[in-house]
Amino acid sequence: MEGQSARVLVLSSQSGNNFAVVDCLKTAATVVEISSIDQAVDALRNGHFDAIFSDTSDFLPLERALVSQQATLILNTLGEGVCIVDGEGRSNWMNKKMQAWPARVHERIRRTCQEAFELFTKQYSPQPPENPPANRSKRYFLTIDDQQYFEMIASPVINPAGQVVQIVAVVWDSTSTRRLQQKIDAIDGAGRELVRLEGEALSKLNVGQRLKLLEEKIIRFTRDLMHFDHFAIRVLDRKNQKLELVIAVGLPSEAMEVELYAEVEGNGISGYVAASGRSYICPDVERDPRYVMGLDQARSSLTVPLRLHDKVIGIFNIESRQRAAFNEDDRQFAEIFGRYVAIALNILDLMVVERVNTSHKVADEVCTEVAGPLNDILSDANGLMQDYIGNEDLRVKLQQIVENTNVIRRSLRQAAEGPNTILGAGEVKGEDDPVIAGADILIADDEPNIRATISDILRKYHANVVVVSNGAEAIAQLDQREFDLVISDIKMPDKTGYEVFAAARRHSQGLPVILMTGFGYDSNHSIVRASQEGLQAVLFKPFKVNQLLAEIRKALQPRVAQ
Repeated sequence: MEGQSARVLVLSSQSGNNFAVVDCLKTAATVVEISSIDQAVDALRNGHFDAIFSDTSDFLPLERALVSQQATLILNTLGEGVCIVDGEGRSNWMNKKMQAWPARVHERIRRTCQEAFELFTKQYSPQPPENPPANRSKRYFLTIDDQQYFEMIASPVINPAGQVVQIVAVVWDSTSTRRLQQKIDAIDGAGRELVRLEGEALSKLNVGQRLKLLEEKIIRFTRDLMHFDHFAIRVLDRKNQKLELVIAVGLPSEAMEVELYAEVEGNGISGYVAASGRSYICPDVERDPRYVMGLDQARSSLTVPLRLHDKVIGIFNIESRQRAAFNEDDRQFAEIFGRYVAIALNILDLMVVERVNTSHKVADEVCTEVAGPLNDILSDANGLMQDYIGNEDLRVKLQQIVENTNVIRRSLRQAAEGPNTILGAGEVKGEDDPVIAGADILIADDEPNIRATISDILRKYHANVVVVSNGAEAIAQLDQREFDLVISDIKMPDKTGYEVFAAARRHSQGLPVILMTGFGYDSNHSIVRASQEGLQAVLFKPFKVNQLLAEIRKALQPRVAQ
């Protein structure tokens, strides 16, 4: 180009017969003289030249060196490790990625290549050069100290005689993928276990034992999923928008006493998440004005909503003493796990619905209620399956999550079926019972059949029974006189079972309360909240008369012992 001098690389001939030509080139271009092929390759790699001049005897070696240099450049640019190992287990070459790994990784790869060499040697017997075998590769999964995971593709290098002479290995670090799979395994296991919170086994536990079981499962799964031990679960009371603390692990008492409401401003990150329905990663609590005191010496937090379809029923907050401890993977998996937690909390409450006349309609109402949340889990799982096309191990685990939703549907329908009454009430004859006789018992239920049946049973055991049809009347009775036991339904026209329970606790901390519930959605989470504050027991309709009497005797036993 005009005004610019051309650059010419001259590879000086060993014979030294090109001086005249080189002098001529210097009059028209900038000449860079190189005396060896290696120097010429370095010069071409580090600078731009318009032409190359060399003896014909040097050009072919130079071309081969350039091709080799380009191949090395490509191999060193790869994100995977590449190495060549011979039959003795010696590494003849490795790219920069492979060189960067520690010696223990090299040793594991080298031994695996030796195994592959022996395998391929047995597989490929020497064959005539005109009929070479088709190269086949073998995949290996390597574990280093149970902490780091690698995958390796080993391919044989076969000479014209059909002999395996070397192994070429391509290796990549699959630790993050394996950990992702472990998280999906944990989510799948969590879904299976939380679904088992309903059913015959659960019916044998009282409400305190049920809540403890739920706590244990959530604590274990949270540790398995995200490897953190400090978290809180709050449920939303829609009447006053307060976030009631249900489960707290590893948090100081002063943090658990903080009152938070579902509001975007002024109620911390938890209030923001509950009000907006959006998850929130706080990488540095000292720099975030929304953060409200939680874990002592906390540095970062992750808060996700607990969702039932289009409703936020609470929040799941995890905290860490490390800055920036949470990433998008943690958020995504916490959200999926949070959906299971939300369903488990509502199964524990057994989701009180308006009373219906037939058991089939109850089942239909229940299945309709949880259809949305289950579809959300299906959507999340199917979305992840699309993201990991080609990774069959992960897709199998995700498919198991999908199958779990069908298990939930079947279990809920089975649990919903049954008469809405007290089983075996007609067989009660009544007898002298020193525990029940003379006890003053308040019964509150808006269903005439239920309150009449319970009062008839207790009067046969010579108890003094007061019957009311709603929560407001129950609270008024508590203000007027003393009782030894309160039995209340959860869902009544005005006051909830929790409000009756709270009134009883205000009246006397030692007054036992038994709550009753049908199967449906309890927006106030009366059972969970009351359980944290000393609820005696909960009876799930339809319950057996023997269950009722057993819980009543257990509640009244301290009165007799006095």
